[in-house]
Amino acid sequence: MSDGHTMSGSHTMSGSHTSDSAEDTGPIRPTHPVRPIGADPALLRIGNASGFYGDRFDALREMLTGGRLDVLTGDYLAELTMLILGRDRLKDPTRGYARTFLRQLEDGLGLAVERGVRIVTNAGGLNPAGLADAVRELADKAGVPVRVAHVEGDDLLARGGWGEGVLTANAYLGGGGIAACLRAGADVVVTGRVTDAALVSGAAQAHFGWRPQDLDRLAGAVVAGHVLECGTQATGGNYSFFDGHDLLRPGFPLAEIAADGSSVITKHPGTGGAVTTGTVTAQLLYETAGARYAGPDVTARLDTVRLTEEAPDRVRIDGVRGEAPPPTLKTGLTRLGGWRNEVTFVLTGLDVAAKAALVRRQMEAALDAAEHRPAEVRWTLARTDREDAAVQEEASALLRLVVRDPDQDAVGRVVSGAAVELALASYPGFHVTAPPGKGTPYGVFEAVAVDAAGVPHVAVLPDGTRISSQHAPSTQGLGRLPDPPLPEPLPAGGTRRGPLGQVAGARSGDKGGSANVGVWARTDRAWRWLAHELTVERFRQLLPETAELPVDRHVLPNLRALNFVVDGLLGEGVAAQARFDPQAKAVGEWLRSRHMDIPEVVW
Repeated sequence: MSDGHTMSGSHTMSGSHTSDSAEDTGPIRPTHPVRPIGADPALLRIGNASGFYGDRFDALREMLTGGRLDVLTGDYLAELTMLILGRDRLKDPTRGYARTFLRQLEDGLGLAVERGVRIVTNAGGLNPAGLADAVRELADKAGVPVRVAHVEGDDLLARGGWGEGVLTANAYLGGGGIAACLRAGADVVVTGRVTDAALVSGAAQAHFGWRPQDLDRLAGAVVAGHVLECGTQATGGNYSFFDGHDLLRPGFPLAEIAADGSSVITKHPGTGGAVTTGTVTAQLLYETAGARYAGPDVTARLDTVRLTEEAPDRVRIDGVRGEAPPPTLKTGLTRLGGWRNEVTFVLTGLDVAAKAALVRRQMEAALDAAEHRPAEVRWTLARTDREDAAVQEEASALLRLVVRDPDQDAVGRVVSGAAVELALASYPGFHVTAPPGKGTPYGVFEAVAVDAAGVPHVAVLPDGTRISSQHAPSTQGLGRLPDPPLPEPLPAGGTRRGPLGQVAGARSGDKGGSANVGVWARTDRAWRWLAHELTVERFRQLLPETAELPVDRHVLPNLRALNFVVDGLLGEGVAAQARFDPQAKAVGEWLRSRHMDIPEVVW
């Protein structure tokens, strides 16, 4: 479910931009033999069974037994996951992949072969060859004949030059290697760090025989892949208007992709949750920025996406236009940033501010007296208390102390000992949410741009043959599109004070140290108001934590949506845990809770 698109600076265009024209309805003429990987040459049914490392364990079985599929994908990688796998690899060089996937295959591999479903996953992480071997070993033990292939080349750590302490360095590859493996007859394809959407677009390339020049078709598949990549977020999970759906156990999504790149997002019959234009819009806005959604194979234009709810739990995506991708690949670097410790003091009842000031003075004095004061000391006070509370927890506020330093000793006993020693010597009612510990390591994520031409992209076929996948024949530098015209504003009229969430949904997420907050209106009237009212200035007023940070607003009229990118909100990324909500998952819901003067005609 991580950010999987490429990045580029202000590069000049290399080669020409070739895309399908509106009149291009003729047959596709592939330059290689094509054997469809599904029963229907005109349609490919691709499902998802994992949105992150740790997702619902039995989802793979659910998707294989719940209805017809041609391909089943699983996304296991995210920025934090790469750091975790990097630490695993330090302990054991044969590891570095998502072991959960293997345990899921113990039950699911036979089902997949029996039903003719190909499996494509990025669970290979830092060791796709190792996971491919483990799948073969599992298949041999189970007596299930499978052809296993893998994709490699993304791991650039050995190239060096990344700076001190880098654990992982992985370029985000496209779908070409996946397509080559599937065309060679692979039943299971294991990759390392490809873009999340490439799991879907690579399978579609293989099935339909698309060429690199088929940019509109590729873009359509990339958009479908982006909708599927986070699993049940497309079927009502984490959805602003969740009270309208049965979310006890939402089903996982699937896409029916057509030869022209259009798709229908749906789910297996009888499963929970819902697929609506709202749930699909929310996922389209997740972890994106502007109208250009760039990847290694194509840059998809999100401003051209059209959504149509054609039946219950069936949302059509069409109209997607594609442009040549940028000449660089995003490469994610993870490193251990140092050590951190945390203590949360509970302040109950009266005089909360004075109690907070007292314990803060006491802790600061202890830190100042230490031989090595932590390099970073951060305090936050959350006034979760309420007056005259009938429940003790509701009468309590939380004072959070977070310290960081390159040296573990500077955040260990120095902090925990000082906090414990205050137990009988501080504010009345002193207690903490958990005993302070010795400190834990934290990570840092950094994204850099690497010339795509210098990154290998190799498909290792079931028979061991190695095929190099070519990068895009033409590239185009990324530039910010001018904002489209705004809708006609609403006429002046009465307003009512209330939360923004009454008329708009939101979804937010992390992109390295930045956060994105996508906001969409539920009606045309609400869009006419939102587009004019929720400016960058207003956004900063509503979310004061963003007031001093760079904020960029992108307008997507087809989705009746605004997407805000806030640079630096998350510090050095999720692994650094720089704030209370380190992945910005709830920033959108915070925004929806803020009160505004909303026109009465919009309510």
